[in-house]
Amino acid sequence: MSTEKQLSYQITNTYSVLNNFTEKTKTVWLVCHGIGYLSRYFLRHFNHLNIEENYIIAPQAQSKYYLNNEYKHVGASWLTKERTEAETENILNYLDEVYKAENLEKAPRLIILGYSQGVSVATRWIANRKIKCNELIMHSGKVPAELTTDDFRFLKNTNFTFIYGTEDEYLKNGIIKVEEKRLKELFPNNFEIKTYKGGHEVNTELIAEFA
Repeated sequence: MSTEKQLSYQITNTYSVLNNFTEKTKTVWLVCHGIGYLSRYFLRHFNHLNIEENYIIAPQAQSKYYLNNEYKHVGASWLTKERTEAETENILNYLDEVYKAENLEKAPRLIILGYSQGVSVATRWIANRKIKCNELIMHSGKVPAELTTDDFRFLKNTNFTFIYGTEDEYLKNGIIKVEEKRLKELFPNNFEIKTYKGGHEVNTELIAEFA
């Protein structure tokens, strides 16, 4: 009979940044990509923002794999249903290090954005580590079921926005109605929904509205 054991060890991971943080920087973004991305490619969706005023940080999911079984292009995933709780803690520890390395506690204005699977990563990190931010943008993804209104009550002055495409194949009409209702309960104040005509894709026009 097989037995699964557990141990801890130190790992090294990367993250990517766009632009430079200077005295002219007005907004710092921490953006969590969705399944199939590498952080450096996810940053392309933020190239249109003002270079001097916006500094964008994209953490990198640790689990990488070849896309489309072609063994050419590499993507990454944050979590699966396998050992989710333990893997989540690994991710939170990693994001803690990014937060410290970039001194985000002193960011002039901090926006945290999660796209698709990145929504679950961003919201779990904020809720568990009590990370304060000016804007929380949840783009085309769902907030994990275990999170409650109490988890976000400490965010007194944060604006919450849910963005999705009306033709998103992963967010059917029934799912959207349930999710919208739940989000309004999770974020009773300062909550807004923005939609666009399109599918499961990053909407750069709406992103620009927050810069």
